[in-house]
Amino acid sequence: MPFIAVDEESFDDIVEREFEKGHTVILKFGSAYCDSCQLMEFELEEVHDRVTKVSILDIDVGECLGLMQRFEIEQVPTTLIFQTASSQLLYKNGIMLADDMIDIILKER
Repeated sequence: MPFIAVDEESFDDIVEREFEKGHTVILKFGSAYCDSCQLMEFELEEVHDRVTKVSILDIDVGECLGLMQRFEIEQVPTTLIFQTASSQLLYKNGIMLADDMIDIILKER
């Protein structure tokens, strides 16, 4: 899978590293027990396959309550896309199509 698993301890270092590479960072908040989250993974895999310089961070809400609070996550799946650490392009609850995410990412490049 093209996702980078993170936990609360590694999150900030990994995000910083990916931004230093010039990557757009996608935060995927979900759970292994959530059917909609599993469907969202297929869409995110397509984004990863079709767009260069994209890093997708996989955040398990059962293990990262602090990150859920930090990003005000109330349901899963939730997807956030950041162009830079201070430039958020998207905050979306529910399933989103790969084409729509790709349009948002490429529009800002």
